[in-house]
Amino acid sequence: MSEFDPIVEIRGLTKKFKKKIALDSVDLDIFPGRIIGLLGPNGCGKSTLIRHMIGLYLPTNGSCVTFGRDAAKLGPKELSHIGYVHQEGELLNWMTVGQLIRYVSAYYPNWNNDLEDRYLHDFEIMIDESVGSLSPGQRQKLAILLAVGHEPDLLILDEPASALDPVARAQFLELLLKIIQQDGKTILISSHILADVEKIIDHVIIMKDGRIVQAQDFDDLRERYLRVRLTSIDAPLTERLPFETVISCQRDKYQAILTLESQYFESIKCQANLSNYRIESRHLPLEDIYKIIMGSQS
Repeated sequence: MSEFDPIVEIRGLTKKFKKKIALDSVDLDIFPGRIIGLLGPNGCGKSTLIRHMIGLYLPTNGSCVTFGRDAAKLGPKELSHIGYVHQEGELLNWMTVGQLIRYVSAYYPNWNNDLEDRYLHDFEIMIDESVGSLSPGQRQKLAILLAVGHEPDLLILDEPASALDPVARAQFLELLLKIIQQDGKTILISSHILADVEKIIDHVIIMKDGRIVQAQDFDDLRERYLRVRLTSIDAPLTERLPFETVISCQRDKYQAILTLESQYFESIKCQANLSNYRIESRHLPLEDIYKIIMGSQS
């Protein structure tokens, strides 16, 4: 498998739970060397999609191929290239932290002991504590260590930071950035904390009602929208602004904040100059872009 081949290939993937359609004819390729944000509301199919990638769910229709093999038939060779943190964070509560780490690491000849030691120190995890006594945040930290310790080629994170405090989340994001600097590593992260996701991803997948409604490079998506501030220079703004292409507008007597697609900016800039308005523009944060895209799917 070359660096130009997808490590996950999904075609026409449909999953039904009785009468409920959780995934609806999904097509998707995941290529190596990316940090991908998988976004969408609760119940949209994100976790179901992830579980197909690692063979935990079987398709009702369609196919999912991971590392060149039907995901339902993944063996030890393919699974050794995958790290997975799921939002439930189920761990063996009767072990100590140290025992659980040694138990999991025994399955991976390439377990990185230096990474383990650094992670335990940075995240303040005590190896002699009982796993069952850990707080939700500490459990998530441990689950992340167990997923990254063997330096997987594909790291799948399903709401991995929901129980972490802001300092731990910042440390976690820094860890992800270090992982992705290694050639060919791929990270798929599903999270509702969009301000964090925005700092690290280079590709975006947005889901709604079991379908993918957006999948593209994050830089391209950011270039698509602008927030424009208009300020009257010598008189109040006109009661009706002469712009027909805005997504939203908030205004008072002397200032207006417009949200629009970038392709209309030059036209609005010309109209603003004719009206003697000062104009400033900036790109939108991911959270606002997400709201626009989800609103357009209603």
